[in-house]
Amino acid sequence: MIAPATTMPPVLAALLARPVPAVMGILNVTPDSFSDGGNFDVPERALAHARAMIAAGADIIDIGAESTRPYGSQPVSADEEWQRLAPVLPALVGLGVPLSIDSMKASVTARALQAGVAIANDVWGLQRDPDMARVVAEHGAPVVVMHNRDSVDASLDIMADIVAFFARTLEIAAKAGIPDNRIILDPGIGFGKTPEQSMIALARGDELARFGLPVLVGASRKKFIATVVPSEPQQRLGGSLAAHLLAVRHGAKIIRAHDVAETVQALRVAAAIEDKR
Repeated sequence: MIAPATTMPPVLAALLARPVPAVMGILNVTPDSFSDGGNFDVPERALAHARAMIAAGADIIDIGAESTRPYGSQPVSADEEWQRLAPVLPALVGLGVPLSIDSMKASVTARALQAGVAIANDVWGLQRDPDMARVVAEHGAPVVVMHNRDSVDASLDIMADIVAFFARTLEIAAKAGIPDNRIILDPGIGFGKTPEQSMIALARGDELARFGLPVLVGASRKKFIATVVPSEPQQRLGGSLAAHLLAVRHGAKIIRAHDVAETVQALRVAAAIEDKR
């Protein structure tokens, strides 16, 4: 049953009411994610890492079981993706912090929501799996919709492309019965973009305010950082923090990050300094 459109889900309302942007901690139970693949694909290690992120200040844990990195990832079946999730989900739900499911498959998202996950996170913005919008609507869940492209085109006006993409996503959502107050926009840093386009999306993030919806930004350890300062993923903390602080200045309400403690500290200190103006 599709829930009434008038009420923002309490989990999302609570996240957006925080005095500083919420931090979404990344938990990849995959063997091949770009910066931490294989680190947490054993349930005990995944659960320990989730607990550590919560202790460090994570407001949400985003769990993914298929690498969605924009280069070199190998697709997996829905069954395999669920087999990676099923052993760890019940314990994660029991931690008491909202979970989001990072999946592009409606069937996996549906099973995760039924298991107690609170938020859907679709890296194709409801535009890849034709059942995703229906699943989100039927569960009354908040959904993160990310801008993405099948291929990179350096000649694009990337902000115009992002705006047009989100307009299509919102049409799909409306037809499925997903109200605007359950939707979070993600400009998709590093996805279907050149490094320069990713930086443009960060620099012009305030242009997404036209939609009147909360924005999530995930620039953590992304490749564009290495085009400014050559570095491997694990060496990009400084660039990640810089990008996220600028994203918040431009209106981001949720930050998705690998390095939770450092991100929480940066956001809280920046907010405390701003309060002294």
